[in-house]
Amino acid sequence: MDQQIVALILVAALVVIVLLAVAWIAMRQRRRQQLREHFGPEYERVVQEEQGDAGRADRVLAERAERVKKLDIRPLPATARDDFLIRWRRVQERFVDDPAGAVADADALIGEAMEARGYPVGDFEQRAADVSVEHPRVVESYRTAHEIASRDGNSISTEDLRQAMVHYRTLFADLVGESPAGDRVEGRVTERIEEREELRR
Repeated sequence: MDQQIVALILVAALVVIVLLAVAWIAMRQRRRQQLREHFGPEYERVVQEEQGDAGRADRVLAERAERVKKLDIRPLPATARDDFLIRWRRVQERFVDDPAGAVADADALIGEAMEARGYPVGDFEQRAADVSVEHPRVVESYRTAHEIASRDGNSISTEDLRQAMVHYRTLFADLVGESPAGDRVEGRVTERIEEREELRR
């Protein structure tokens, strides 16, 4: 075979390999950007968890998304949603007299809401990972609330418990689609807590 033809074939093959490599890199970068935009702060948290390896973080988050896609996640029927909203307001009102009990109830109620929507409710880390796919902006609130609630009872202040309730409420509102009426209830609960604190002084 003529050497010029061989050279042309080799050059053409090299060009194809370079183009495929460029296309693969561009596709990978586009996928990374999509994951970063979708997961927001959760993306950075997973990168840190993977010791800065963005490629591994991409795989972890893509696997999460695939796992959740296979689940039967569904919106709550209107009656179930209303029931959860009523129960949440009771939990918030209970906070005035029993902050620790209210936080425990909030955690349990979120677990029930997740189960009603079709999320598996195994261990906490798996729950948080699953929730992060459809609720990436609030999953850190869930983690913070859970961390506070898991502390030794003697080392948790009322303010810590209040913060846990605020964080739980952020996820609850996202999961259930809470109406603005919840803000008014929370405002009344805060007023009652402040009144009680004034009476103690």
